[in-house]
Amino acid sequence: MRRFNSLTEVRHELAAGTTSCRQLVEYYLDNIHRKQHLNAFLEVWPDEARAQAEDVDAKLAAGTAGKLAGMVIGLKDVLAYEGHALQSSSHILDGFKSLFTGTAVQRLLDEDAIVIGRQNCDEFAMGASNETSYFGPARNEVDPERVPGGSSGGSAVAVQADMCLASIGSDTGGSVRQPAAFCGIVGFKPTYSRISRYGLIAYASSFDQIGTLTRSVEDAALLLEVMAGADSFDSTVSQREVPAYSQQLAPAPHYRIGYIRDCLDRPGLNPEIKAATEQALEQMRGQGHVVEAVDFPYLDFIVPTYYILTTAEASSNLSRYDGVKFGYRAPDATDLESLYKKTRAQGFGPEVQRRIMLGTFVLSASYYDAYYTKAQKVRRLIKEKTDELLREYDFLVLPTTPTTAFRIGDVNKDTLAMYLADIFTVQASLAGVPAISVPNGADSQGLPIGLQILSGAFREEHLLAFANTVTETLATAEA
Repeated sequence: MRRFNSLTEVRHELAAGTTSCRQLVEYYLDNIHRKQHLNAFLEVWPDEARAQAEDVDAKLAAGTAGKLAGMVIGLKDVLAYEGHALQSSSHILDGFKSLFTGTAVQRLLDEDAIVIGRQNCDEFAMGASNETSYFGPARNEVDPERVPGGSSGGSAVAVQADMCLASIGSDTGGSVRQPAAFCGIVGFKPTYSRISRYGLIAYASSFDQIGTLTRSVEDAALLLEVMAGADSFDSTVSQREVPAYSQQLAPAPHYRIGYIRDCLDRPGLNPEIKAATEQALEQMRGQGHVVEAVDFPYLDFIVPTYYILTTAEASSNLSRYDGVKFGYRAPDATDLESLYKKTRAQGFGPEVQRRIMLGTFVLSASYYDAYYTKAQKVRRLIKEKTDELLREYDFLVLPTTPTTAFRIGDVNKDTLAMYLADIFTVQASLAGVPAISVPNGADSQGLPIGLQILSGAFREEHLLAFANTVTETLATAEA
């Protein structure tokens, strides 16, 4: 069976009778087995996937199948699926099984998506390389000695290596977009609140957003269309009506596009990524779009603001993991205090402990105003300036990452370098606006490069339509 790049291609084969959902599942199961060395999946559910596939085949024959019939997906290990293990790739949730299915996952199942397994990620989605996982790092298929990015690294590799058609991940500060760039696929983060977070394990609640990893913008649009919308289980989700994103992929003829001047002139930006980004911008000019450099004066404050706020929220959100009600419990605890201390010391990995401690520090009485309050004020400035630019321009275009995929072990030696890997992705997260990373060729070593596009809040239909055209243009130029 050949590799499929979109659900449209799959549905064409299903309609022609040249394949079936059951055959698709067997194909992906075989790929997962053959590529176990990439460590993308923590658990696979073959019998369930086969049963789901047979049920969808019957619905297709009866003409009652849902929008996602034929789409085989994997779930990042932070999404609740009733009766299935849910660990956030952490030791502290050993043995825990979800008691319910999250809203986004349920909506996928209702439209006949076939769930094949749960995927490796950085522990509690904290990391930029998938190396903080308790189960070891996922590996980039292009070069298994390199990282796939994080935190949704396993989800990205699964799509890159053809182990499933699409993956559902989460994006706090670039955790879908950065691995998509490293793996040469499409990573999409919608507007904050566009998709319900009910059933998503919390890292930083005012940043977390469910996102998608796909081989096409078309599939990203369809998945958003299915998952988005109001939800009585999530009081923070948007009540806005959900457009038919997958039917609105025809772009306007001309757009106003801005690119942040300092991003392309920034020290540490890989020269090949800079050249690929400039070439993409030149192609946009050639298509008749207005492309102009813009100034963003807060670029140096983006990463520190993001980490102060997210670690503070993590400190609060992760306080529930104490060994009392669920998950791992330290066997050598002698009283309640030692239970808390030993369970958390043994159950959390070094990076999660580092962020909890940093977050607790910035929330402490002596430093709350000096760090947390100031960071909230800077976040407001970043959001206001980003919104201002996105009122003047239809889109902002910038590299997704400053480098291509680095070698496993490299950033473990330099925590600051890992944090700075997010410098181009956290702006959209701080501002709460949608952003997408699309493939933009490869460097001289064959490592994928990503191009990132931001739009105004709740303008996903315009962003997806433009990204779809950009993807086609870049692919044609590369060919």
